[in-house]
Amino acid sequence: MKKISSAITVLLIVSTGICSAQQSKTDTLPAPFETKSTKNFSKVIGWKDGQMPVAPPGFTVTKFADGLEHPRWFYVADNGDIFVAESNTILKGIKKIGAKISRKIKTQRIGESADRITMFRDANKDGVFESRYIFAENLSQPFGMLIIGDHFYVANTGALVRYNYKKGDTALTGAGTTLVTLPVGKPNQHWTRNIITNKKGDKILIAVGSNTNVADKGLDMEIRRACILEVNLDGTAERIYASGLRNPVGMAWAPGTNTLWTAVNERDLLGDDLAPDYLTSVKEDGFYGWPFAYWGQHADPRMKDDPHPELVAKTIVPDVSLGNHTASLGLIFYDQKAFPAKYRNGAFITQHGSWNRKELSGYKVVFVPFSKGKPSGQPEDFLTNFIVAGSTDSEVRGRPVGITLLADGSMLVSDDTNNTIWRVAYK
Repeated sequence: MKKISSAITVLLIVSTGICSAQQSKTDTLPAPFETKSTKNFSKVIGWKDGQMPVAPPGFTVTKFADGLEHPRWFYVADNGDIFVAESNTILKGIKKIGAKISRKIKTQRIGESADRITMFRDANKDGVFESRYIFAENLSQPFGMLIIGDHFYVANTGALVRYNYKKGDTALTGAGTTLVTLPVGKPNQHWTRNIITNKKGDKILIAVGSNTNVADKGLDMEIRRACILEVNLDGTAERIYASGLRNPVGMAWAPGTNTLWTAVNERDLLGDDLAPDYLTSVKEDGFYGWPFAYWGQHADPRMKDDPHPELVAKTIVPDVSLGNHTASLGLIFYDQKAFPAKYRNGAFITQHGSWNRKELSGYKVVFVPFSKGKPSGQPEDFLTNFIVAGSTDSEVRGRPVGITLLADGSMLVSDDTNNTIWRVAYK
């Protein structure tokens, strides 16, 4: 492991602030490497006629749209227009060898990216679109989207770009203005860039995942990564809002509070049951451990050449464990009234699914109940049937990733490997 430079040490220590947390006296996590690390890429077989995800009794699941190319992320405008970022992991220059890797490339359709945004217009806001448009093309692995005033913001993997926009536009015009250049150094393992505004609406938060699993290429390759950045609407005054977050993707404000939450995809190669992915509140200037520690003050043994015990001691314990190697990505709070009361103000998280576990984990949407702005129970399954029960070959039907709510209170979930969007509604 390359030694950390003094400049980066200063950056990390400053970004952690003075937050601290006490580790629970009862440690239920297994020891690192207690089980052998496994490469178990799922085999995506798709949905047969009549098959679909399964929601709890009283809910209906229908196909909202298909024929996309890796629908990753959503943004819903005030007028009901639904924007879908179509983007994918790019494998240019990577050797495609080994049976496990080959299966991932073939069945999960990894390799090329459509690099566009498709828009669906639901004029009467009944959860069924009337028209469909190619809203933007020739982007660069687009992900997060925002409309602020007369501008449409797109978070490409390497830049935050702003376009002129008028309510009701069906296509972006012009080249756009690059506001912030974002880090994309090889291998750019976590390439997605989600964006939301702060509570006042005068700043943009940008989620940037780590470049590697656990600073494998040295910490000088991880500057401005594994963190949430904050910038003004014009891209100026950048600062690190929170750090030590290996791959924060979904971000949302808990209803009725000023508390930001994020879903974090944690590190691999420590064993079947390490380390837990999590849902956590985000404290300004807080440090959440990566790469030095996981789940509070659990030091990662792979950082023995650069242990930084002072940063391990400052690591904040996350709020809710979402399971190991679940690839928890999408996050929304249910702030509408169509679903039963138990779901109101609670969190829904999509789990794209594991590759580093002997038994598959994730591949579903889970629900975390909230009360008075805080978690009030453990995660429970909400949308399932993605894993093929009884399969001896790690077969799955799809992989959920994006999630959003429509004006009628129904929910959309994207299945990127099947180029499909599912709609979940309460009868």
